[in-house]
Amino acid sequence: MPVTLTDKPTGTALPVHMVTAETFQDLRLDASHAAWAKANGFSGKEGQLLVLPGKDGLAAGAVFGAPVDGYGFASLATGTLARQLPEGDWYFAAGPEHPDLAALGVILGSYQFDRYKKSKPRALTFAAPAGCDAAAVQRRADAVFLVRDLINTPTSDMGPIALEEAVRKLAAGHGAVVNVTIGDDLLQQNFPMIHAVGRASAEAPRLIDLTWGNSDAPKITLVGKGVCFDTGGLDIKPASGMLLMKKDMGGAANVLGLAAMIMGAKLNVRLRVLIPAVENSISANAFRPGDVLTSRKGLTVEIGNTDAEGRLVLADALALADEETPDMLIDMATLTGAARVALGPDLPPFFTDDDALANDIAVAATETADPLWRLPLWSPYDQKISSKVADCNNVTSDGFAGAVTAALFLRRFVENAKSWAHFDVFGWSPTERPHCTVGGEAQAIRALERVFTNRYGN
Repeated sequence: MPVTLTDKPTGTALPVHMVTAETFQDLRLDASHAAWAKANGFSGKEGQLLVLPGKDGLAAGAVFGAPVDGYGFASLATGTLARQLPEGDWYFAAGPEHPDLAALGVILGSYQFDRYKKSKPRALTFAAPAGCDAAAVQRRADAVFLVRDLINTPTSDMGPIALEEAVRKLAAGHGAVVNVTIGDDLLQQNFPMIHAVGRASAEAPRLIDLTWGNSDAPKITLVGKGVCFDTGGLDIKPASGMLLMKKDMGGAANVLGLAAMIMGAKLNVRLRVLIPAVENSISANAFRPGDVLTSRKGLTVEIGNTDAEGRLVLADALALADEETPDMLIDMATLTGAARVALGPDLPPFFTDDDALANDIAVAATETADPLWRLPLWSPYDQKISSKVADCNNVTSDGFAGAVTAALFLRRFVENAKSWAHFDVFGWSPTERPHCTVGGEAQAIRALERVFTNRYGN
């Protein structure tokens, strides 16, 4: 059960003293607590937590080693408190340096995915520190939990149909409108590559289209890769390569989390969310290596590898989004292993030709403890995805710069949008950290929410 965040401490709330190795020496603990800290080797080292004993075996408070700097996820280290503090009511004895992030870390650290394996709930209440916008923090935490739940759910319960249901549920809570194009209607409505990738599945492919907001407000369009499972198609993955493929709809999950924050904050935007929801399966009608597909935009694409399917479904959705000339077009996808080789699982790359937007994203990423790193749209590599029989190939022949060439492929389908950025997210935490368990993870959406809020406001 997530931590409950309250506006102010209750009468029985216990203090958590945030210290560093230096400031711990200045903390005025009574003699018994000082002796207890010494006996337990507590020094104020980052991440250390010591519960202070009270009467009758109950806790009297706690001391926690706060992060020395705010780099990376450090500001969310308070997630440790959610897992290790005794049940009850707690508050920060002194205001943390970043109150919103400290409160957010506590809530995020309480997450458990218990759909299939029930866990014992913990009753933990935490008072929002001074200067914290409790409503905004809760909104962000709820969005992250939505992303985690969607990604953690296996494809047996999160195929294209279930993903559509998740979108409809989110839309119903905010008065948004959802339209869906399914199966052969994709061909009639000119989404041939979405259809080609998803037609071999037992569940029909679909393009999910959510709209919300005032028609005269700045237009933001979010496109998320919704490949609910990826076998690799006829270029089949090895068994080890499929173990985490339930997370291949992580782009869709993340744009839904971002949409939840935008709608929850009632930002002054006209929001559109496009999710091509498919399963890349193997059947007699699966698309093949060597096939040439004609995209919605009219560009022809030679299939060099059926395991590079995400960029195909994104291309049709991006082409549709681009037709409306949005003020901001964002796509998110668990797209390439090359991005993970370059930057690892914690630091998603993003690509954009808009330097001002790139700067805003970089600043927001630092401010929100939502790490991101810009990689170049290196135009000379465009030739790597050339084809002798079509306008382009969906993969390169040499295997170099895979994240860059995938971004360059997508850029071919965006011409009219005033700003566009592509995020190659991993959507998964392979290790446990204070603010998250091993499993599905939201990436980039808190940074983007900060960018949108700064630009468009309420």
